[in-house]
Amino acid sequence: MLTRLAPFLFVLLWSSSFIASKAGLRDLSPLLFVAIRMAGCAAVLVVLMLVSRQSWRPLARWRWLHCAVAGASLNAVGLMAPHVGLLLAPAAQIALVQSLTPLLTAILGVVLLHERLRARQWLGLALGMAGVGLVVGHAAFESASRFQGLALAFVGVLGLVFGTLYFGRFCRGVPLLPGATAQFVSAAVVSGLGAWLLETPRADWTDGALMALGWNTVMTSLGGMGLYSAMLARGTAARASANFYLVPGTAAFLAWLLLGERLTWLAIAGLVVASAGCWLVNAGKRAVA
Repeated sequence: MLTRLAPFLFVLLWSSSFIASKAGLRDLSPLLFVAIRMAGCAAVLVVLMLVSRQSWRPLARWRWLHCAVAGASLNAVGLMAPHVGLLLAPAAQIALVQSLTPLLTAILGVVLLHERLRARQWLGLALGMAGVGLVVGHAAFESASRFQGLALAFVGVLGLVFGTLYFGRFCRGVPLLPGATAQFVSAAVVSGLGAWLLETPRADWTDGALMALGWNTVMTSLGGMGLYSAMLARGTAARASANFYLVPGTAAFLAWLLLGERLTWLAIAGLVVASAGCWLVNAGKRAVA
């Protein structure tokens, strides 16, 4: 039962992070929000390493540097840019752009890894790009600042994709806890420097800010990523990828329910088209597997 529910629970946690971030950014500047979140994760993992007396040896021979590069890309660049974008664009639209992650990964898999895609996967790629294009194109005509927000979300996608490919190439053999600790420590350092150098930090320590930080630190970064790692260990990564297309729609529903965000019919059409594209790409992968 847990194996079947795990992908959907991960999707729910991942979608909720957009909503929690949007709420938290009312009281915290975006890069500071990410820096505190990453520092909290790093602190928890370092304590776990010490309490469980885990060995640091798996990070020897420069493997710590590879994990640091992957972590900075995945958890710093992958979060910092879209968090700034959340100040300029609705959470659902930011989530839609982030749904390009599996599509772009599939394209790079063809180019760099010489993987083969079926015809329906190519159709899915085209639909996914078209769906995002509908929303981004509409945003460009509607508001320059909203377009900038979505462009920043795409920078986050590039960070996620690069970090994923880099991790797969250099960090796959590192045990989970030491590897995750190195990744989050690196992300905390990079996002902390970003908050110091790129913005004027702002913090109002309201209950909402603390709840948003707590949720995204414990439930999303630690719980969600831990759940994803467990799915990988049990061989359910294909199912998780196949359900990734649910993220934009789930985020849109949560944003409407909790934040009162409204979507135009064109944005809804973009969500539907992009979701269908993601499903076709990932369903094709599952069929091949």
